[in-house]
Amino acid sequence: MRPNHTSNPTQIGFFLIPQFSMLSMSAAVEPLRIANRLSQRILYKWSFYSQDYLPVRASNDIEVAATRDMADTVGLDALIVVSGIEVKDHDDPTLSKWLRRLSRQSITLGSTSTGSLLLARAKLLNQSPCTIHWENIDSFKEEFPLLNITGELYEMDTHFMTCSGGLSGLDMMLQLITQQHGLQLAKDVAEQCIHPSIRDAHTHQRMATQTRLSIHHPALIKAIELMQSCTEEPMSQAQIASHSGLSLRQMERLFKHHFGLRPAQYYLDLRLNKARLLLQQTSLSTFAIATACGFNSTSYLAKRYRTKFLITPRQERTRDSLPASTSQG
Repeated sequence: MRPNHTSNPTQIGFFLIPQFSMLSMSAAVEPLRIANRLSQRILYKWSFYSQDYLPVRASNDIEVAATRDMADTVGLDALIVVSGIEVKDHDDPTLSKWLRRLSRQSITLGSTSTGSLLLARAKLLNQSPCTIHWENIDSFKEEFPLLNITGELYEMDTHFMTCSGGLSGLDMMLQLITQQHGLQLAKDVAEQCIHPSIRDAHTHQRMATQTRLSIHHPALIKAIELMQSCTEEPMSQAQIASHSGLSLRQMERLFKHHFGLRPAQYYLDLRLNKARLLLQQTSLSTFAIATACGFNSTSYLAKRYRTKFLITPRQERTRDSLPASTSQG
């Protein structure tokens, strides 16, 4: 978004998608409110949009009322799409057309969490780097292989501002406040949020492997990270051990001690978990998903999938959605 060199408040709209993440929305709105209070001026105004001007239910079952009709965009400086885990089946040509019209009017467009998917479907992210929640990165890349999907905490330029969801909206808005009104105000807002340090865009979305899995063996961490990075073309056990500085026997012992699994089973579970996310989040064919997850046939994927999850990939696609309580940021 461009710096605001006028005395007029920056006006930001939030378009709410059904089952949106309340945390993502609040993290983006609250720093604006706090900036107004601390500066004792109206630096920011915000409004909520929805399809047909109706209330929208978040993933935590709280309803938020729309405050502005889609036909009313006078004075709008930015529009942020707020979404959640139910975004996969949200195919709305009217929304895409509206977003493209706003872009032509030089209104900055943005997103939190999975909202980037809707911007991409509207063909609006072809020239700008973008990000999305870590749980959706693989499926986002599979659906839009030509986009510059960085996986950063947030991405900002004069045309687009996307963040990965959760509390990353707070850091993105703190960066906006810094650009428009100075670092000191941004620091004061962060302090009010009990946010001791303003994270920059390059901060990792996920915890480090060591912290997330509570392991401290460098070679084991290296082996796991190799597995995570090579799901489409799986490495052999011997290759993983060699690149990690381990013998095959040492690697077997470490995985058995820390996870109760052989390395091959741990690796297979990683690939099956990726397949599950792709089935839930995309409309890719089962063949494409099998290929993306390193399985040489759909039948082999189905066999392994049923063993682990007790359902087939086809049943995964057709069963009811997960409860809203499983929503990510």
